[in-house]
Amino acid sequence: QVQLVESGGGLVQAGGSLRLSCAASGRTFSSGDMGWFRQAPGKEREFVAATRWSSGSTYYSDSVKGRFTISRDYARNTAYLEMNSLKPEDTAVYYCAAGVRRSPRLSSDNAYDYWGQGTQVTVSS
Repeated sequence: QVQLVESGGGLVQAGGSLRLSCAASGRTFSSGDMGWFRQAPGKEREFVAATRWSSGSTYYSDSVKGRFTISRDYARNTAYLEMNSLKPEDTAVYYCAAGVRRSPRLSSDNAYDYWGQGTQVTVSS
């Protein structure tokens, strides 16, 4: 079994920055994929960013491209989401996810097998 624990959420003013962390325990992800999704009130969960653990390739939604950066620390089994130039529309609960099936489409939540509990990000205007 795998456990994912997010941290780093909070309240920030528009234009500010936050860094989210996702610590994985219970399994070493030598070839797994990691993703970040978010869900705003009254909206469906949406893809934010993902990285292939084996190659390091990264993928972003158009809404965050150029502002957010996904990265990972192999030694600490941790993924990060660096969020800059935050906007009020980035307000949401952010979830990290881990996948072991090497799905070709990392923007789909069906690619992931494990999910964290979520961390709230609130951006004030």
